[in-house]
Amino acid sequence: MHRLQHLPIKRKLTLVIVLASSVVLLLACAALAAFQLYEFRRAMVRDMTVLADVLATNTRAAVSFQDEDAARESLRALQAEPFVMAASIYNARGERLADYIRSGRVVFPAKPGPAGHQFIDGHLLIFRPIILRDKTIGTMFLQADLAGVYQRLRFFGGIALLVLCGSFVLAFILAGPLQRPISVPILALAETARTIAEYKDYTVRAPPQGRNEVGMLTDAFNQMLSGIAERETALNTANETLRAEIAERKHAEGRVQAQLARLELLNQITRAIGERKNLQNIFQVAIRNLEEHLPVNFSCIGIYDPSGAGSLTIASVGKNSAKLAADLDMQEKAQIPVGENGLARCVRGHLVYESDTSQVHFPIPKRLARAGVRSIVVAPLLVESKVFGVLFAGRTEPKAFSSGECEFLKQLSEHIALAAHQAQLYDALQQAYDDLRQTQQAVMQQERLRALGQMASGIAHDINNAISPVALYTESLLENEPNLSTRARGYLETIQHAIEDVAATVARMREFYRQRETQLAPTPVRINDLMKQVIDLSRARWSDMPQQRGFMIKLATEFEPDLPVVMGVESEIREALINLIFNAVDAMPDGGTLTLRTKLAWPKSMTPAQAHGKRLYVEVSDTGVGMEEDTRRRCLEPFFTTKGERGTGLGLAMVYGTVRRHGAEIEIDSAVGRGTTMRLNFPVPAEAVAEATKTAVPYVLPSRLRLLVVDDDPLLIKSLCDILETDGHFVVTANGGQAGIDTFRSTLSRGESFDVVFTDLGMPYVDGRKVASAVKETSPSTPVILLTGWGQRLIIEGDVPPHVDQVLNKPPKLRELREALTRCLRGKNS
Repeated sequence: MHRLQHLPIKRKLTLVIVLASSVVLLLACAALAAFQLYEFRRAMVRDMTVLADVLATNTRAAVSFQDEDAARESLRALQAEPFVMAASIYNARGERLADYIRSGRVVFPAKPGPAGHQFIDGHLLIFRPIILRDKTIGTMFLQADLAGVYQRLRFFGGIALLVLCGSFVLAFILAGPLQRPISVPILALAETARTIAEYKDYTVRAPPQGRNEVGMLTDAFNQMLSGIAERETALNTANETLRAEIAERKHAEGRVQAQLARLELLNQITRAIGERKNLQNIFQVAIRNLEEHLPVNFSCIGIYDPSGAGSLTIASVGKNSAKLAADLDMQEKAQIPVGENGLARCVRGHLVYESDTSQVHFPIPKRLARAGVRSIVVAPLLVESKVFGVLFAGRTEPKAFSSGECEFLKQLSEHIALAAHQAQLYDALQQAYDDLRQTQQAVMQQERLRALGQMASGIAHDINNAISPVALYTESLLENEPNLSTRARGYLETIQHAIEDVAATVARMREFYRQRETQLAPTPVRINDLMKQVIDLSRARWSDMPQQRGFMIKLATEFEPDLPVVMGVESEIREALINLIFNAVDAMPDGGTLTLRTKLAWPKSMTPAQAHGKRLYVEVSDTGVGMEEDTRRRCLEPFFTTKGERGTGLGLAMVYGTVRRHGAEIEIDSAVGRGTTMRLNFPVPAEAVAEATKTAVPYVLPSRLRLLVVDDDPLLIKSLCDILETDGHFVVTANGGQAGIDTFRSTLSRGESFDVVFTDLGMPYVDGRKVASAVKETSPSTPVILLTGWGQRLIIEGDVPPHVDQVLNKPPKLRELREALTRCLRGKNS
């Protein structure tokens, strides 16, 4: 088909005529051949069927009598039929009775088929029944060759081919004159079109061709040329106009593309700064994107301080702008006066664009011009109608910023301001959340401590009851057994010291549960003794725990002897000192030296002549990491911590509160890498000195007394009973509060009385308060001595029950028992 497209139209028309004629003749010959084949086969079927019927009739007798010879004889008649290749006679059982073969080898059907004919493999097969008296007694089979039919077809095909060839030649000869009326006008029209295409001359016209189709095509072509000529003139005019419009459109598209690029950059920067929660990170991301994608040659952000005359503090400078910023003296943290540099309009919320900084008579624009930055845009960072900063963007060329870029920088400044405001709100919310969480943790810690304190209170009560008999018996043996061996006395003295240590430990456990209330009455506090207690209480933190982690903290003590007492709440001062030790240990993660020091000195602002101006100094020093100046100034603030999740920020704040409540002062000496010294100085009032110099008043051992001892611990009852009886007193015991009340009342009902009643405070069902109340109700003049592990606390807090005359701490000592009896008898006699 590709080759036909390039043939001339004359040859195409000739080829069409010839091919059309040939195809028609070919189809006619094919139809005739098919008809002849059909007729030949039908005639052969008819002839063979007649022949088979004749043979069937002639072989009835032979088949009826199964006479093979007669049957063969009948089949020999087929020798006169050249197309019959084989024949066979089948009996009624389907067995072959006689066969006929013209030549070659023939395969006969094993069984006779139904009456009729078949064309198989170029042969015609005929089956006809052999009928005698309307009964089929056998079958006649004939096989005919179709070679004669095919020979006739070949002969017919040769004749058809000769006819086709002659027709093709004749059609080719006639096609030449027949195609000219069609091809000549078309060729003339094509020649005209070629001339027009070659010379672009639309005035050329094709010659007319009459009223036929080609003539109509020629007329239409000529009219089209006229229209083309007119439109070409109009098109040339339109092209000039279009070129101008296209140029304008390209310019507009450039502006649109630039605007879209700026919008995309704005979205990109907005997304980037929206993912940041830190103000400095927001500024850096915005500036970096400006430098890389706008681009600009200089960019920075300043924070506006409206106080006073107002100034800008450079908060962030672009990476590519660092060298220019150094030349301009606009590095980070640099101060820029607003009024002196023409920035007043900007801090009032207006965008400022200086197209040529060399023409502006202010210090900063002049410096920019000298550094090569010739145009500058200053956009305000505005939130809630307040400017908190400005964005600087500069380029080296004058008039380098378009109106679209100025608008972009204004919008960008709004996004930066909003992101910065959100970051500040996020920081404030996070700080509030952290403060709330730390407060919650502190409350939970206090609750845990309260529960632990309640448990410690119960443990302290049980321990006091357990060690009281040991303390009393040990002291009694040392006092009343002069014949003890030196070894035995030494053993008893060791036991006595051990009991005193246990009692001190239990006292500290009681202090652990004691409420830290500011209204507690101050008592004399011996600082050196308190420091020793603090060392023992914190030993696990500064000794055991560091050793478990593979490093060591060495403890050094420098206690000035014979220090006067200070007035205060011992438990609060103890807790403050423990907090200072814990902080010192935390400051030495790799070990070091912890130094505890006490001394008496005059403050630097006083002279030794001021006798009552001395201060008692307590120092806790470490050789740890130390503090920066900012940390040193803020470390006493509530919730300020440098320990991260491990700290609450309340330790030093509580220390500061304790120090202020005691009229003391706190000094902090620290430097990074040189450790820290926390120094507390307490005032030493004259009455405290006098209190410390008081001597104990000797007691007089009272004569034989009748005593009632009430407690729920059998061992304590027995030990008190034995000790008091050793002093010569008559002792009656009662196990429990109700038993004590019953014993006291029954004794009075018999006309007898007790000189003094000893009772425990904590007893089930009926405690010591109820016992004292019942005794006073029955006999107001009978003294009541209360035995409790909380004795000192009851006295300090003013919580001594109204019916109790004396309060003794557990475990009681012999001297304390005797002094209490002496004071009770003096009060009774008076």
